[in-house]
Amino acid sequence: MKKIAMACAGLLLGANGALAADGSGARQFFQRIDTNGDRILEFGEIQAARAQMFDRMDANHNGLLDPGEVRDALEQVKSRRDFRSAQVADFKTQARRMDRDGDGRISRDEFAGFIPDRLLRADKNGDRALSISELRALKRR
Repeated sequence: MKKIAMACAGLLLGANGALAADGSGARQFFQRIDTNGDRILEFGEIQAARAQMFDRMDANHNGLLDPGEVRDALEQVKSRRDFRSAQVADFKTQARRMDRDGDGRISRDEFAGFIPDRLLRADKNGDRALSISELRALKRR
């Protein structure tokens, strides 16, 4: 389950290698995010999943991720043996970009509304959704 959660975190945070989980884990992850069952991950579904992830990361439940909470989340993700240093840098860059108002904290809206560049690029047809073929191409990058 932890491996699936980390794959989920990778995809939702935009980290490279996000779909490195085994086939069944990736399938379960996909089904959990694809709430309408249409076999397409709409950006709205991704944002809803990111909101849930935010709620788990917000340790003090104040509606903001402070630098300590971001650091704790990063440490949990870094504990994976297959998480590379490039992914850590990507995570940090993404966190800075999510903080739209520059206050050093990430609100739930900032976190949930953010679609990582990697996912935007994967959306080849620009429909604000990721088909299975777009997700497979993402996995190969």
